[in-house]
Amino acid sequence: MSILNDPNCGWINNLPKRNNIKQLNSNLLCDYLIVGAGFTGLSAARQLANNFKSSKIILIDSQLAGEGSSARNSGYLVDTTLNDGFTSNKDIENYKKKIKIYEEGINSVERFVKEYQVDCEWNACGKYFASSQLSDEKIAINFSNLLSSLNFKNEILYKENLKEKLGTSFYSVGVYTSGGVLLNPGKLIRAMVDTLPENVELFENTHLEKWEMNHDKIRCIFKNNTILTKKIIFCTNGFLRSLNVRKNYSFPLTLTASLTRPLNNSEYESIGSPKEWGVLPIRPMGATIRMTKDRRILIRNTAELCNPNNFSSDNLKTRKKIHQKGLNKRFPGLPNNIIESTWSGVVCRSRNGSQIFEKINDNIFVAGCYNGSGIGTGTFFGEQIALMASNQDSDKISIIENRVKPTKLPNEILLNIGVYTRLFYERLRARTEI
Repeated sequence: MSILNDPNCGWINNLPKRNNIKQLNSNLLCDYLIVGAGFTGLSAARQLANNFKSSKIILIDSQLAGEGSSARNSGYLVDTTLNDGFTSNKDIENYKKKIKIYEEGINSVERFVKEYQVDCEWNACGKYFASSQLSDEKIAINFSNLLSSLNFKNEILYKENLKEKLGTSFYSVGVYTSGGVLLNPGKLIRAMVDTLPENVELFENTHLEKWEMNHDKIRCIFKNNTILTKKIIFCTNGFLRSLNVRKNYSFPLTLTASLTRPLNNSEYESIGSPKEWGVLPIRPMGATIRMTKDRRILIRNTAELCNPNNFSSDNLKTRKKIHQKGLNKRFPGLPNNIIESTWSGVVCRSRNGSQIFEKINDNIFVAGCYNGSGIGTGTFFGEQIALMASNQDSDKISIIENRVKPTKLPNEILLNIGVYTRLFYERLRARTEI
C-alpha cells in the first residue's frame, strides 16, 4: 500500500466521492504552474485565477487534490504553539513574529469559510496543552506567563478540572488557551477543491518526475507528457526534497493517526458527555488527541523518519495498536475495538521551526515547511506566494519576510543521525504521554 491515494484516512472516507478527475494527457504551455494541490497550492491557484482571468493557470498533484497531508492532519487551526522557556528578549520577539503569521493564517481560512459558506465544523473553542505528569507544572506556568504577557487569554488547570472538561482523569496539569479553532480538515480542503475558479486547470494523479530551466521557461517532465511554464510555484511541503527544491532546509517526518467510530450515547455519557475539545502535548512526542463534533476521538502519537510510500498494511496495524493503548490509558471504560481508521501522512520540518517562503529566481517560487501548523499558515502563504510570483505588492508579505529564516541542514547522513537521536530522546521524555 502506498500513501498515494491511501483509502484509510478517516477524514477523507467520510466525504462524498469526487467525479470528473482529470490526468495530464497532452503537452501544455502555461503562464503559471503550481505543483501541489494542498492548502498552499489551492490558495495560490485561487489568488492567481481571481487576479488574472486571462492567464493560463495549471495546478497539479501527484494524487487526488487535497488528499495528501492537508486532509490527513488533526484539524487544529492554531494561534499559539508551546515553547517551554525563553532565554532572552530576542526569543520573545521571534515568538511574536511566529504568532503574527498564525493570526494571518486564521484570518485567511476564516475569510474563505465565510465567503463560500463552508461547513467544515468550525469551532473556535480553543485548545489545551496538557501532561499526565504534575512535574510538567513548571513548563505550564512558564507558558501561561508568556501567553499572559502577550495578552492571550489562558488558564492553568489541574486534574479534576481537566477531567470535567475532557472526560478523562489521565491529565494532571494543563494550560487552556481560548484562541484557535478546531475543524474538519477533510471538509475544508474538499471545499477548496470544489470552489476552484473555472480558469484553473487541475490535473490529479499527475506526478512531476523532473523539472529544468529551458531558456526563460521551466520544462516540467511527467511520465508521458511535458508542461512548459513561464513561472512555477512549488507547494509540495514534505515532498520539497524529492523535487530538489530547497532540500537543504527541510525534511519530512511521517506521522500516523487513528479515528474512532462515533461514540454511542452510553459510551459518550460514560466519559461525562464533554463538549468538543482538543489537546496538544506539553512534551513534544506526546499524543495529540481531540473529540470531534460527531463524538469521534482522534489520536496521533507516532512520528518517524521513514518513507510513507513504503508503509504497508501491517505497518498501520502496528501503529493502530499503539493508538489503541493510548486511548485505553485515557478512556479505560471504552471498548477496545472502536478505532475505525488509521492512516499515515507527512509533516515538513525545518531545523529551527521556521517556514520556507522564497523567490528562488524570477521564474521559480516556493512555499512550505509548516512544522505541523499547515492549515492556516499554508493557506496564508499560498495567497502571498501567488502575489509575489505575479509581482504584486502586499504588506502581508513583509510579515512573512520578517520571520526567522530556516537554517541550513547538515548532509543527509548527519541529518538522519541527528533526527533519529532527537526522536529517540523526545520519545523517551514523552513515554508516559503516548
